[in-house]
Amino acid sequence: MPSVSICIPTYNRAEILPYAVNSVLNQTYSDFELLICDDASPDHTAEVIAQWDDPRIRYIRHPQNIKRSRNMRSGYEAAQGNYFIKFDDDDALTPTFLERTVAVMETQPHVDFVCSDHWVINARNERDEVATDANSAKWGKDRLKEDIIDDLLKETFVHQSLQVGSTLFRKACLSEVDFMRFEADGCEDFDLLVRLATAGKTGYFIPERLMEYRFHGGQTSLKQDIHFLSAKIFCLESYHFSEHPKLEAIRASKLVELKQVLAMRLIEKGEAQRGRQLIQELAANGSLSSKATLGRLLSYLPLSLRQLAFRGFRQLRPEDYSERVRNAAG
Repeated sequence: MPSVSICIPTYNRAEILPYAVNSVLNQTYSDFELLICDDASPDHTAEVIAQWDDPRIRYIRHPQNIKRSRNMRSGYEAAQGNYFIKFDDDDALTPTFLERTVAVMETQPHVDFVCSDHWVINARNERDEVATDANSAKWGKDRLKEDIIDDLLKETFVHQSLQVGSTLFRKACLSEVDFMRFEADGCEDFDLLVRLATAGKTGYFIPERLMEYRFHGGQTSLKQDIHFLSAKIFCLESYHFSEHPKLEAIRASKLVELKQVLAMRLIEKGEAQRGRQLIQELAANGSLSSKATLGRLLSYLPLSLRQLAFRGFRQLRPEDYSERVRNAAG
């Protein structure tokens, strides 16, 4: 039985998958199994995987597309190790990730999971130090020291400082919270970490950059935005922090903000009636942001003019570090 199970769910990424797989095979810690879960990719993923003659690799190919969360779940259910990590097919682990995280697990049995900081890389597999520093600062990773994480609920829910792809878990603790909820599809990483925190689990942070997270073109679309926002709204509506009044107030505020953004995206996509209805429901319970008010006005324009206006507003925003990396990667 391997000590660690590593799951890479994949779909239609035959060209980029080898970078992720080789990052696992190049680990300095070798007692692992690698589960590659293929969600019925129509490309040549199967042929790419056939290049590796390594008994630690287990290829799980689904005959039909079962969607992202269920594909992730299939790797979790097949895993045989005491420790488990899932990361995406466009990301990678640095060579010492397992060595460093397993060492913490072995020496501190009360720790349920170990998370590290990570690099930002572009489509050419190049590390971007400026973007990495900006990302660490944005999510508060740069203020966390190597130690048990204080106030795990605040870090996961408010700051969202941790990332599943750079986290090694005890599989037993994942079983206690039933791993990932299908209703949170697209937002399942955030949801998992919050539910672990509410369950009283213990997290440990390593400030080293032991994983690589890729920014590249084509990662987001309007349809994906709507799917993500809907999933995150589901998550926030399912949480209740009655014992933490400040967190409960933050939850309520975040929920309103997300619903306003969702209304805007729906209006932009062409679902004006649904977007206006959501805005009306929000207005009945409080004041609207200026953006949501503007979105409601725009919803009465023809779709082509509406979408042109939304694109124009985006161009007025200054480019952030993630957009710079994606655009530079081309």
